[in-house]
Amino acid sequence: MTRQQLFEQIQRKRSYLCIGLDTDIKKIPQHLLQHDDPLFEFNRQIIEATADLCVAYKPNIAFYEAHGPKGWVSLQKTLDVIPQDIFTIADAKRGDIGNTSELYARAFFDQMNFDSITVAPYMGIDSVSPFLNFPNKWVILLALTSNPGHEDFQLLSVVSEGKSYFLFEKVLLNSQEWGSAENMMYVVGATRCDYVERIRELVPDHFLLVPGVGAQGGSLEEISKYGMNKECGLLVNSARQIIYASSGEDFAEKAREAALQVQQEMDRFLNEYLPI
Repeated sequence: MTRQQLFEQIQRKRSYLCIGLDTDIKKIPQHLLQHDDPLFEFNRQIIEATADLCVAYKPNIAFYEAHGPKGWVSLQKTLDVIPQDIFTIADAKRGDIGNTSELYARAFFDQMNFDSITVAPYMGIDSVSPFLNFPNKWVILLALTSNPGHEDFQLLSVVSEGKSYFLFEKVLLNSQEWGSAENMMYVVGATRCDYVERIRELVPDHFLLVPGVGAQGGSLEEISKYGMNKECGLLVNSARQIIYASSGEDFAEKAREAALQVQQEMDRFLNEYLPI
């Protein structure tokens, strides 16, 4: 999917919602356990209930890997029922080098046909560039995350050419030499809205994948106000708030209600903050 296609979908749906398919067998409604593939059945109903309200789905790969071969089958079946015009994110956080990264890329892009994958930049360009060799596929690079431990490294000060930066800022600056706004996005946690204006100065044109809104307490309005660019430039992820809105037989209906509430807020923020 190209950046223009993604923006057109945002405009059409009046939404920049990404729904995280963090499907936990211990949290899905009990009545689904009678199905041969409970993970897939849960995802299928969530997708059917919300596909017109979101522009992306983000399966967290760990929730599927934990089930061994069966989990990979559930994941592929889930991908097969996601409409073709919806952006798909493999939240895999891969970060190895050379041939290993190339094989990860082939697995997620060629075999499973994801549109994008999250990648950890700690090992530098060697861990990222293999993913950038696939046309119309995206790398989503971890920059400033929403977990409490992000301060351990991401906010360390580094000096480069006489200037002082946070480490995550150097990730943003250096990685722009590897890819472009047409094939690279950045993860920026919604719980760090105080840095979003600075991030937009450094990466004015790139899309940002923003976790941390909803259950983690991030502000959708602040992220929208300070993070939007002329093509929206935001994919705001929500998982638990939507997919676990109910633990009963009405879980899909309640998920739709929760997604609709977010979409309606996004419609308002697009009208208010999207540069003309």
